[in-house]
Amino acid sequence: MPLPRTWTGSHTLLLSILGLSLWPAIAARKPAPAVSGAGAIVRGLEQHYQSQSAWKATFLERRSEGKRAVEIESGTAYFQKPRRMRWEYESPEQKLFLTDGKYAWFFVPADHTVSRAKMSESDDERIPLALLTGQAKLARLCKLVDLSSTQVLQEGNTALRCLPRSEGAFLDAVIEVDSSYRLARIIVHEAGDVETEFRFANWQEHLRLPEAMFRFVAPPGVAIVEDPSLGSPNR
Repeated sequence: MPLPRTWTGSHTLLLSILGLSLWPAIAARKPAPAVSGAGAIVRGLEQHYQSQSAWKATFLERRSEGKRAVEIESGTAYFQKPRRMRWEYESPEQKLFLTDGKYAWFFVPADHTVSRAKMSESDDERIPLALLTGQAKLARLCKLVDLSSTQVLQEGNTALRCLPRSEGAFLDAVIEVDSSYRLARIIVHEAGDVETEFRFANWQEHLRLPEAMFRFVAPPGVAIVEDPSLGSPNR
């Protein structure tokens, strides 16, 4: 997420993949065929997250433009069906991105301001993060999913390449899956030679998370600013 930031196209992609039964099915769209070899990985990934209701992971996010690294951030992310996420950025600055199913909130304590926007299901469909919060299918996000030659982080992982259905959402994305069908990494390529990478580790699954974790209450003295761009992770 660039500064000043709300939510980026790469986050949108990530939402779709992470299973953000958060997103409703779109009957008009037919599943895109995956090539031999990729199909089994896709099914395993989708079934892994659809079989659960809440989980968490640590994450590292790196955003670059060309050869220049713009930003590296890390923290802990929580996911709960339906359509709830909580991204707690811990380094280098404390931030919070939260979705409660209706609104998306972005809070930087140092700014004493929180941005809020209504969540848009049409935007959510563009993100691989949606797998993490619902029953999203990659076929709704990708017109083609095949095996990628990208070097994986760990032996036994598999990298998939997703070409988006929606024009302008992103150019392509690499989705790396470990041997247990957990999401290990997402790399999103956008116009202007912009690349955003998310790495996930320390997955904890089948959790019981309190509802209060996904409700935002503005601290005293913090102004709420309506920001339509939050509903469109493509920034």
